[in-house]
Amino acid sequence: MLKGKTVVLGVTGSIAAYKMANLTSMLIKLHCDVHVIMTKNATNIINPIAFETLTGHKCLVDTFDRNFNYNIEHVALGDKADLMLVAPASANVIGKLAGGIADDMLTTTALACRCRKLVAPAMNTNMYENPIVQHNLQRLREFGMEVIEPDTGILACKAVGKGKLPSEEILLEYILREIHLEKDLEGKKVLVTAGATREAIDPVRFITNHSTGKMGYALAKVAMYRGAEVTLVSAPTQLQPPICVKLVRVESAGDMFREVKKLAPDMDIIIKAAAVADFTPLEYHEEKIKKKEGESTLKLKRTQDILAYLGTRRRQGQYICGFSMETENMIENSHKKLKDKQVDMIVANNLNTEGAGFGTDTNIVTLIMEEGLVELPCMSKEEVAATIFDVIVEK
Repeated sequence: MLKGKTVVLGVTGSIAAYKMANLTSMLIKLHCDVHVIMTKNATNIINPIAFETLTGHKCLVDTFDRNFNYNIEHVALGDKADLMLVAPASANVIGKLAGGIADDMLTTTALACRCRKLVAPAMNTNMYENPIVQHNLQRLREFGMEVIEPDTGILACKAVGKGKLPSEEILLEYILREIHLEKDLEGKKVLVTAGATREAIDPVRFITNHSTGKMGYALAKVAMYRGAEVTLVSAPTQLQPPICVKLVRVESAGDMFREVKKLAPDMDIIIKAAAVADFTPLEYHEEKIKKKEGESTLKLKRTQDILAYLGTRRRQGQYICGFSMETENMIENSHKKLKDKQVDMIVANNLNTEGAGFGTDTNIVTLIMEEGLVELPCMSKEEVAATIFDVIVEK
């Protein structure tokens, strides 16, 4: 995934430094070339040998260390790096970076790097909220660096507050966002709907379906990786939202329609991947009749057709894609849906096909467009999402 990419990790003397070994391992498994630079304080928390074993490169600490092949290391890494991440970033190093101070290998390399730089602060809450630290972080933003907001939780000092280093998985997502995919959607606004809507019968019960939201969330993540400004309108799911995506949570089909209607005019690409209930309860009545089992009467009314609304009210240049899940006559039914809804693409799959449909990590789909169709093999949902955007970008 990251073959041919070089990431420089700057590790400072925060207790969270130990987490960077796991992040390094995760990057290596993605075939990334990783170089680690540590401050002297960081070596008191984790031994440089750990990073050297993982990366196969000498872990740089001392600017004047002569125990490596002759090279001006901070300049060489600065020229080679695709991305530099300083994590955990202590208040001390943040202050140095903000002031242009270069008194060790880490800060010297940071000044020499022309690549994109990410900074992930990790420290005591009082230190993080100190106006001086906040001023320094703002200066880093003004210099073009991205500051990854720390989490709130139990800190090393046992206090509870903001200042915790985000998980290694989240840090990896920020790296992937920067260097994983070409930014061919930069400047585009993308709207994705995901999940299964719920239609309340009464205060306790509701009607829903088996959608987990995995396909919609994969679409939102891939669009974010490719540089788009993404809004995800999500019905209830158990999934972690992608980073750097505007999340709008909804419950019912009516909620989703209202949000989509409001957001749609500003969007360049709209993908309706949510499994929206076709009907919503109008009235529900339950009663006992003599000694028989309870009889239930459920009256339904049809919900607003979101995809048809979008197709008939699109603005010029807007691309609209919908999903079709069928159990028979998949191609014929999906072609009809493409024309009836007046959209650009229908992504169709057969719920009876193994590896496709709800709840799986893979999908087998056919992309149906007016000019023809593209049949895809069994792929991960992120790979399916990437292929969908490949087709959209070519239009």
